Formats: sequence, C-alpha cells, structure tokens
Amino acid sequence: MMSLDNFISIHDLSVYEFNLILDMAEKIKTRPGSFQNKLKNRILAMIFEKPSLRTRMAFEVGMLQLGGEAVYLSPSDIQMGKRESTHDVAKNLERWVDGVMIRTFCHDTVLDFTKASRIPVINALTDLLHPCQAMSDFLTLREKKGGLSGLKLAYVGDGNNVAHSLLLAAAKAGAEMAVATPTGFEPEPDILRLADEDGRETGFRCILTADPVEAVKEADAVYTDTWTSMGQEKDRQARIHALLPYQVNARLMAEAKTDAVFMHCLPAHRGEEVTDDVIDSVQSVVYDQTENRLHTQKTILSMLLGNTR
Repeated sequence: MMSLDNFISIHDLSVYEFNLILDMAEKIKTRPGSFQNKLKNRILAMIFEKPSLRTRMAFEVGMLQLGGEAVYLSPSDIQMGKRESTHDVAKNLERWVDGVMIRTFCHDTVLDFTKASRIPVINALTDLLHPCQAMSDFLTLREKKGGLSGLKLAYVGDGNNVAHSLLLAAAKAGAEMAVATPTGFEPEPDILRLADEDGRETGFRCILTADPVEAVKEADAVYTDTWTSMGQEKDRQARIHALLPYQVNARLMAEAKTDAVFMHCLPAHRGEEVTDDVIDSVQSVVYDQTENRLHTQKTILSMLLGNTR
C-alpha cells in the first residue's frame, strides 16, 4: 500500500507506488464487485472552487461504488480564504468526514489545507497540477500500448497544469515526453526540474521545442488541452493567436506513428486546439481517458481512506 497520507502530486509517489496505483486501478476496473464495500461507512467531502463534470462524477460515483458517500461543497458554500480561512475549514471538516478532495485555483490552497488537516487530502486540480488526470491518462496509455517504458508522448499547446502532471508521470513511468509550446507558454522550470530528478533512474527523457512537428514525430500518443483555462478568459484572443499553430489536426497527427493515439483531458474546444476529424477519429481515446478517471480515483480513494478511522 501507499506510505503517503495524501495525494497531492505524482512527484510525491515512489516509482513503486506509481505502478501500484495503475495495477490496482486495472483490478478495480476488471473486478469492481470485489471492492464494493471497500469504503463502507466512509465519507468524502468534495470542495469545488472550479466547476467540474469528470472530476465530480468520478469521485462521487467512485465513493458510491466503493460503498461510501460523498458530500458536494460548491464554490458558494465555503469561500475558503474569504468567508473562512483555509485552516479553519480543514479543522472543521476533519471532525466530520474521512477525507477531502479539493478542486481549486491556487496550489498553495491545497498545501495549506493539507498542512492543517489530520485526514487524507486529494488534489483534484490546481492551476499547477492535475495529478488524478495524469494517472488516468497513463492507465489509458498502458492499456492501449501494453506498457509505458520507452513510449513517446507528445504534448502540444499550453504548458499548463495537465502538462506538468504528465511530465511527472512520464518520469515515473520511464517514458519519453516531447513538449511543444510557443515562447511564454513553456512548463514551469520547477516542474521540469522535478521530472528530471524523478526520471534519472527510469530512463525518462524530456524534449522541449517550439516546433509541434518535431514533438509529434514518431510519437506513440499525441496530447493537447484547451488553450484557455478557467481564470484566463480575459486573455482568450491573445492565447488563441499564439497557440493556433499548435492545433492538433489531421496533418499534424500524420507526423506521429500510424498507430498513435490522440488524447485530451476534456472539455475540448473543437476547432481550436483540436479539429473534429482528430477527436472523433478511430485514433482518439478521449472517452477511455474519461472512463479511467473513475477507476484511478477509486484506487486513490481506496488506498487513502481504506485504513482511516
């Protein structure tokens, strides 16, 4: 089992723990009935400061399928840091529930909450990281490609929170990751440093380029994400202008291996970062990624909440 008390970043996992999550997710996916009482009488509080479809459904349905329950807390319910301090929210919730997942903007909010909490905390998304998404993505890659070591994953577009967590996951998996972004949209240097550290013993290799064709060349998987995330709406037109050359279309996909898969964490802005003929093609595995959010999040829940009080 995991030695960690929380799930905040893939960097915090050992290579063994990273693979353990994927192994257990496969078991939960193939034998869900064997885990239906794993979290009986456990309650998860779900704090959402950003709207959600996949994150909320995967956690809420996951808790129900594991025999537990989930309580949804909307942005207007708590208003951490405004109506009440993050510390005080954490100290209250730890008296009522067995674990907390947080989907928020500032990464420090999750860190501050975790520091104050005596119960497990799961990072369901921050502006810096999206670790639950990356775990489901690498489960999907392993299913489609039969393994992870040595695979080439090309990420094209904005070097955002999804790109950050994919880099950390690729480092644990011993995969190669090529990231193509325009100037000013590169991944955070600290994330690149952590990925480099994590991948020194796994065979991980990172390529940074401004050329999307170079990144996608002979890739086993091509990944992109929306160009305008929540909180960036005022810069939408400028971002579209800068990122338009990084659109994943049929011409760019043709640079990858013939059996390459297309990946996207969704929601997609069709006609911007990806064209319909790619996201709706036989190469697209976006809905497999969506399904695997359920299985990987059930795994994380089971590992963190299964042995609490």
